[in-house]
Amino acid sequence: MNTNHISTIVVEDERLPRLALLQKLEAFYPIIEVVDSCDSYSRALSSILRLKPQLIFLDIQLQGQNAMQLLEELKTLMPLPYVIFTTAYNERDYLLRAIKLQAVDYLLKPIGQDELELAIGKVVKLLEQNVDDEEEQPEKCWFRTATGHLFASVEDIVYIRSDGNYSVVVTTTDQVMVMESLLAIERRLKSGLFLRVDRKNIINKKMVYKINSQNNTCLFLAANGSKYELRLSKRGVETLLEVMAS
Repeated sequence: MNTNHISTIVVEDERLPRLALLQKLEAFYPIIEVVDSCDSYSRALSSILRLKPQLIFLDIQLQGQNAMQLLEELKTLMPLPYVIFTTAYNERDYLLRAIKLQAVDYLLKPIGQDELELAIGKVVKLLEQNVDDEEEQPEKCWFRTATGHLFASVEDIVYIRSDGNYSVVVTTTDQVMVMESLLAIERRLKSGLFLRVDRKNIINKKMVYKINSQNNTCLFLAANGSKYELRLSKRGVETLLEVMAS
């Protein structure tokens, strides 16, 4: 994970506050790499899913829609980025919900530079802690099964697919049902090998061999020569193509 630059999306439906925040970030915080700015709920949802930023500056109200709903929807599709809420209203209900969604900070507009600096500093510390955790990650991942635990090498996992509240881990030697949701597994997988391509699938990027856009399938090739095919959603194929081509 790169802590020299923090990929960031600014979500603010009012033009002047959005420009003011963007200007402050550009002028005073070179560590913040703004990859997009969005003025609506729908555009923010699409952009965050596509770009998967490390940080979001998120206005509470988005043209009559609630940013909390946006985060709840995102939470079902991907691990949430770090969130710094921005709002013109000091409402206790929003603050409590922001805390529940593990927001890094809650800034009142107009945003002061001191408060902004403190909030960004919190994100930097959290990212540095994550880097330390990743360096300590073992080469094997563990999964809870109905009878015990599965310990699989990250190099041997081909893909993991959702099966309701459970998941199926497909390795080069076996398929095992595990008693964890795909989202729970994704939150624990820190290896850069893996990619959540859609609602139902996490794949090992290193084993991707062919992508068929006509029938929305991905063919994997393992080091031992074994091949595995997985059907993806249309969005999943598009996401995978974008990542593999980058």
